[in-house]
Amino acid sequence: MGRIGKIPIPVPKEVEVKIEKKEVKVKGPKGELSQSIPSRIEVVKEEGVIRVINHIEDKGRWVLAGTIRALINNMIIGVTKGYEKRLVIDGKGYRVSMEGKVLSLQIGYPQPIKFTPPEGIKLSTPTSQTIVVEGIDKQLVGDVAAKIRAIKKPEPYKGKGIHYSDEVIRRKPGKKAGYGGTGA
Repeated sequence: MGRIGKIPIPVPKEVEVKIEKKEVKVKGPKGELSQSIPSRIEVVKEEGVIRVINHIEDKGRWVLAGTIRALINNMIIGVTKGYEKRLVIDGKGYRVSMEGKVLSLQIGYPQPIKFTPPEGIKLSTPTSQTIVVEGIDKQLVGDVAAKIRAIKKPEPYKGKGIHYSDEVIRRKPGKKAGYGGTGA
C-alpha cells in the first residue's frame, strides 16, 4: 500500500483550490494550473489541506493516488514559488543571448540557433554562458530545459555542449601515447 498518496497536502492561505467534477484547479500569486483526476481517485478539500482518497484497497490504485498527490503538490508549489532550471554552456566561442523573447545560441554551428519558448515559460541569460528556464508548471520547465540541452548535448571527451548546472559530465580519457602498438 502506498504511503505518499495518504499524506495530506497543506494549502497556503494565498492559494485558492477548486475541485470541480474530475478536475483540480489551483490559483495562486504566480498563476493558475489545472489537473484532471482519474475516475477511480477522489480528491477532497478540508480545512487547510487536500486529501487524495482511494476507496478500493488495490496496489495499482494507491500508486495512482500517490502520483495524483504529487502532481497537486507540485501545482501548489508552482503557483506560490515557481520552478527554475539552470543550464550552462561549455565550449570555446560558445555563447547565448536573448533577442526579445527568442533565445539565440551560438554553439559551433554556422548559423545561430533560435529557440522560442512556449507560453508560460520565461527564459533569461544572466551571463553569456548561462540559461535560466522559469515557470509555474514543473513538467513544462523540465521539458523546455531538456529540449534546449538536446540542441547540443555535452560530449564526453572535452565536455563541450549544454548541460544542467548541477549535472556531472562523465569524461572519457582520450588517446594516450604509448598504447602498446608496434607503430614506427
